Amino acid sequence: MAQPAQNTAPNDAIVQVPPSEHGGGFPPFESHTFLAQLIWLALAFGLLYYLMDKVALPRIQGILNDRANRLSKDLDEAHRMKAEAEAAGAAYEKSLNDAQGKARAIAQETRNSLSQETDAKRKALEGELNARIADSEATIRSRSAEAMGNVRGIASETAAAIVERLTGQTPDQASLDRALDKAATAH
Repeated sequence: MAQPAQNTAPNDAIVQVPPSEHGGGFPPFESHTFLAQLIWLALAFGLLYYLMDKVALPRIQGILNDRANRLSKDLDEAHRMKAEAEAAGAAYEKSLNDAQGKARAIAQETRNSLSQETDAKRKALEGELNARIADSEATIRSRSAEAMGNVRGIASETAAAIVERLTGQTPDQASLDRALDKAATAH
């Protein structure tokens, strides 16, 4: 126990300090309150256990179950959407390949029809050109024959004029024709 302290203040007043209220030790370790503390501990633990068992833990378990169900549903939905997306992608690829195949077929048909049209036009033009060439060759032959006939006549007249001038006599037409035939076969 503490001794009262004395104060030597100028007015000679004495201040006394009261003794400690709790006694001397830590209250949970005092043996005369130990049984009451154990009873209150058991009551508090029992009440806390009951509240946790009947109120808090069922709510937490419900929240965890709801979360697990929601996650499961979300995962199932994600798998379903992924499958749909893959199916849509496959359908897109198939339709794209089909469209490309159709485009190739249309292009090939167009090439074939244009090739056939071009061949038909080319053959028609070749036929027309061959006919024109044949007409031109026939015209050239006829004009060449006509020109040769004229050349023969001119050569006959020229030869007759030269012989007449040199000899003073007009040659007969039969001898001129023989001489011209002989000259034509020599070339």
